[in-house]
Amino acid sequence: MECECCAKTKHREGEELKSLLNRLSRIEGQVRGVRKMVEEDAYCTDILVQVSAVNAALNAFKSELLSNHIRTCVKDDIRNGGDETVEELVSVLQKIMK
Repeated sequence: MECECCAKTKHREGEELKSLLNRLSRIEGQVRGVRKMVEEDAYCTDILVQVSAVNAALNAFKSELLSNHIRTCVKDDIRNGGDETVEELVSVLQKIMK
C-alpha cells in the first residue's frame, strides 16, 4: 500500500523556491552557531537566546510555506472540487499548532 502523503508533490520555482531555500540556509547557519556555542562552553542563557532565534526563524519558514500552500495547492484543489483538501489543511494546522 502506497503512502498517500508520498504521492503528492509540489514543484517550486522562482521567488518562492529562492525565498524558502534562503530561509533554510540561514536556519542551518544558526543551528551550526548554536552547536559551536555548546562546543565552546558558552553560557546557558546565551545559548537559549540563540535557540529562541532558531525557533523564530523556523516559525517564519513555516508561516511562509503555509501561506504559499494555501494560496496555491489548497486554492487549486478546492477550485477543482477537492473538498478533502480543507480537511487535510485542518489536520495539518492542528499538528503544527501544538
